[in-house]
Amino acid sequence: MSKNEQPNQMELSERELARLTADLDEAHREAYPKMRESALDLGSQLNQTFGRRGFLASAGALIAGGAVLAGAGPAAAAGRRMLSPAAASPVPTDVLVAGLAASLENLAVATYGSALSAAKAGKLGKVPAAIATFAVTAQAQHADHAAAWNSAISAAGYKKITVANPTIAKSVSAAFAKVTNVTGVAELALSLEEAAAATYLEAIGAVTSSQAVEVAATIQPVEMQHAAILNFVLGRYPVPVSFATLAAAAPISDTKGLVFAKA
Repeated sequence: MSKNEQPNQMELSERELARLTADLDEAHREAYPKMRESALDLGSQLNQTFGRRGFLASAGALIAGGAVLAGAGPAAAAGRRMLSPAAASPVPTDVLVAGLAASLENLAVATYGSALSAAKAGKLGKVPAAIATFAVTAQAQHADHAAAWNSAISAAGYKKITVANPTIAKSVSAAFAKVTNVTGVAELALSLEEAAAATYLEAIGAVTSSQAVEVAATIQPVEMQHAAILNFVLGRYPVPVSFATLAAAAPISDTKGLVFAKA
């Protein structure tokens, strides 16, 4: 190619996607050890609670600039508490939330795995190498997130949640059956990333221990980064809204079908 020729636009996009994926992986590797440590500490401190003022101070210290809490403001003001159990439960709220989160992560792992298998079988048409690399990277990070949430569950004396969320999995399976190309997979993955990000954003205000807050606040931005990259893949502005919202959050009722058994 002569110096006067312009490089192919897809090549530019692939290079950018590869760089974004590498940056994402590096950031995750730096944050994951601390996240897992906090999850392990969570189990031993489930009875520790915060006053409203103390909680906000702790959460504010974890979330740079308070941007995430600002995004949660309107929904919180409206009294939305999707992660609060509707009735008294013998399972601590923090364990319920961790179980819901682990099941969402397991679902993401399975969905990215199905997409990679479909791509390998030629069912999605041409799949650029950079997109496949992102899928592998995101899948591995979701597996790490599931492990972190399950560390909290185990430390609290409960068995790990190793299944994909049964409630959401039904609709995801139905949607995946209609996918025939990379765009369809990206749209489906984006919906899962947005649901996880919104759920963890709400979890910050629903859980009672500082460790649970830290785990949720550490993982939530990663899901937002996944969503931003998927928007990039779909040719959209990576960050379509200024603040994270609770719109796609999974309710605590989505723990139905999950078994919270004492270890």
